Amino acid sequence: MIVVDALIALLVVLAVYAGLSVRMVQQTQRGVVFRFGRVLDRVRGPGLARIVPVADRMRRVNVQIVTMPIPAQEGITRDNVTVRVDAVVYFQVVDPVKAIINVQDYGFAMSQVAQTSLRSIIGKSELDDLLANREPINQGLELMLDSPALGWGIQIDRVEIKDVALPESMKRSMARQAEADRERRARIITADGEFQASARLSEAAKVMSATPAALQLRLLQTVVEVAAEKNSTLVLPFPVELLRFLESSTQRATAQAVEAAEVAEAIRPDGAADGRGDDRGVEQLELPQVAAAVEQHPDPAAPLRVAPPHAA
Repeated sequence: MIVVDALIALLVVLAVYAGLSVRMVQQTQRGVVFRFGRVLDRVRGPGLARIVPVADRMRRVNVQIVTMPIPAQEGITRDNVTVRVDAVVYFQVVDPVKAIINVQDYGFAMSQVAQTSLRSIIGKSELDDLLANREPINQGLELMLDSPALGWGIQIDRVEIKDVALPESMKRSMARQAEADRERRARIITADGEFQASARLSEAAKVMSATPAALQLRLLQTVVEVAAEKNSTLVLPFPVELLRFLESSTQRATAQAVEAAEVAEAIRPDGAADGRGDDRGVEQLELPQVAAAVEQHPDPAAPLRVAPPHAA
């Protein structure tokens, strides 16, 4: 009976010893063992890890990538603009022993270093770089964090700036600048369009000046396009070229009528020449007829009569 009790007691002691000497390490963790206060070089991997009860103590370290937001930091950029910038840091513990031994709380230490580095990078950068050219700034911030992180057994995966908060006055100034730039571009585009249109119209005018009928056809085509709507009053203008054409035609007809009247007045029905006409021409036209009339008249003493040209 005493032997059975002793065996049972031994089994209980062994079970308690096994429970005290066995630790479980998760897949995402690594175990750092301290024996009598001194760290062991061997790091316990995932699974069951055996330690010496009372003598050993084990601390588990997470080796996953940690996402740590950096609180918004207010600073003055190199071009004297006050901004508030917040960022995010992705880091991972690659050496659990250094992360436990070299720094008391590596998470808090990384947060403080990240805030200090962010304020420093704000002072070295300009506002345009913070807004539009963040990749070099992210790389510079990552390099600033790498220097202390390597001594703590931490690897910086990446650093990114999340947001840049500007004062309201600066936002209004930037909005006015963007509006002015847009207006300038719009005016340039409009002027360029007008220049191209004027060049095309000049070429078309040269072609139409060579063929005046093309101008009339274009006018009629415009009238047809306007009349197709049937919802407006059509006012048909007279082109200047048409008025010039009518004026030149009227002047030409008037000149011809005046010339015909002068010729008709120069030659009278009684054969006398007008003094305003050409005397030489009248003599060439009338003298042969007068001579013929004199030769045919039987009585020399009778008065001279000359028949009209149509009567001859």
